[in-house]
Amino acid sequence: MCSIAGEVSFKYNLKEQMDIYRAMGESLQHRGPDDSGIYLKKDICLIHNRLAVIDPQKGKQPMKVFYENCNYIICYNGELYNTAELRRELEESGFTFSTDSDTEVVLKAYIGFGEACVEKLNGIFAFAIWNESKKELFLARDRIGVKPLFYGLNTGGIVFASEIKGMLSHPGFEPIITQEGIAEIMLIGPGRTQKNGIFKNIFELPPATCAVFNEYGLRSKKYWRLQAKAHTECLEDTIAHTRFLVTDAIRRQLVSDVPLGTFLSGGLDSSLISSVANRCFQEQGKVLTTFSVDYRDNDKHFTASKFQPDSDNAYIDIMADYLGGDNRRIVLDTSQLTKALFDAVNARDLPGMADIDASMLLLCAAAKEQATVVLSGECADEVFGGYPWYRDKTIRERYGFPWAQSTAYRASFLSEPYRKTLDAPEYVNAKYEATLKTVSRLEGEDDTNARMREMMKLNLDWFMQTLLDRKDRMSMYSGLEVRVPFCDYRLVEYLYNVPWEFKDYNGYEKGLLRKAVEGYLPQEVLWRKKSPYPKTHNPNYLKAVSQRLQKILDDGDSPMFSFVDKKVLQDLLNSDNPVPWYGQLMTTPQTIAYFLQIDYWLRHYKVKIEG
Repeated sequence: MCSIAGEVSFKYNLKEQMDIYRAMGESLQHRGPDDSGIYLKKDICLIHNRLAVIDPQKGKQPMKVFYENCNYIICYNGELYNTAELRRELEESGFTFSTDSDTEVVLKAYIGFGEACVEKLNGIFAFAIWNESKKELFLARDRIGVKPLFYGLNTGGIVFASEIKGMLSHPGFEPIITQEGIAEIMLIGPGRTQKNGIFKNIFELPPATCAVFNEYGLRSKKYWRLQAKAHTECLEDTIAHTRFLVTDAIRRQLVSDVPLGTFLSGGLDSSLISSVANRCFQEQGKVLTTFSVDYRDNDKHFTASKFQPDSDNAYIDIMADYLGGDNRRIVLDTSQLTKALFDAVNARDLPGMADIDASMLLLCAAAKEQATVVLSGECADEVFGGYPWYRDKTIRERYGFPWAQSTAYRASFLSEPYRKTLDAPEYVNAKYEATLKTVSRLEGEDDTNARMREMMKLNLDWFMQTLLDRKDRMSMYSGLEVRVPFCDYRLVEYLYNVPWEFKDYNGYEKGLLRKAVEGYLPQEVLWRKKSPYPKTHNPNYLKAVSQRLQKILDDGDSPMFSFVDKKVLQDLLNSDNPVPWYGQLMTTPQTIAYFLQIDYWLRHYKVKIEG
């Protein structure tokens, strides 16, 4: 993977701003430590940092192609999984290729198909292409939103970057938040409304969106949407179709010219990916490296719960024996985890999922020592209906985001002026209602399947985006590319129309997936009850974050106290409130850590509050 950034201006001579572009590129260098490049003309600057994965020798960017008296220049962050097919189609149209990189395929697809090129791409990507003849910038982001792209408009121009820090490295943008930004942090966070970049005048190009910027301004369009269709396959055919799509997505994402491994938690999703990858590696005479995370003394302190009925370690052992490969265990201590809370903010540019972010950041840093590419199991729960809120009828039918039934609790942390001026239920409910309006529905569908369409769309647009943000920023902070096979858009399209009674095969969470991949996993792993991403159960962690927050309260000078009520924050430390902040992943220790991250973010980014 890589980072991209740049600017187009129809007012200023960009050649005079090289120092700005160097600073933008340097702020994003962690995403592409292998190479960097800048393409600079009077009206256009494209900036690229490269993590070389395919064709390391020839894939240098920004890449330029001269075709029919026009220069086309691309900077691209991503990975295509249908490169070979698309290359053949372009060759049949008369195009030739000088590299094996997918960057050249994307650029020539744009030259050949124009804006419709995005409809032919199966992959994860964010890219910018400058059409020199038209004086036009084309921006695009993948269907699911795996790769990020932020932008902002200024006088006569546009600035864009892979991460918010790249935008803030440009003097045209400041770390200012308005009341809307505070509402996002306090009422939605660590989720984020699509397009909202939290900081004033910074936006994110939504998933499945492309845009054109020229002298007339910016226009954007959605190029892909989930469409409701009647499912005509029988159960047996659905199982076979699912098996093909899942295994094909995994195999396609194993292409790499650099060391590749997988994450392995012992759960269904990561174990399946590891098993399919392992078979492919064995066919090639290679050994698969898997990476697993654990926490110091976790087995000693682990307590079973409804959401996490058993510990992962025994299942990791079963899978490691089954695969016969090279399993690397990364054991994290409380002190590491606490310190990494703040590195995780630097990676995300925002407060995030507390130690859920921090542990991923440390896991990725350790994996980077052995691999450049890793496959991970994110997003299976969203498309196969694996989360508890899909299966608990009471939660499923309750109004609002099912993982965040806590608006009143969140609003209670706001200082009095913001409690008065911010209508918390109205803010959150408006986001919920707006998402429901985008759901493609099937006429005559029963209530259960109609609600499951809504649930899948809510999860894809909100909860999954939070996890994808986490995965991208925490991995790329160490220059590690993490691929997510369950985000293959073909799989998402298909599962959107599979009826719930098939997905709920034999009453199991993700029952359809389990049945479809029989033969790839040991029985005890294949039918293991879902367990969320592993987090620390060590009481020393709660003690450590509580002590840090108490010190902030005692000092009394935190900038967050302009919108956070100190007394309510103190009450959080003095009670064991069971209300989760964000699903089962963020309970009291993570809520405390989230406020630590807010404090650090405001100070470190020198955030100014407006209004």
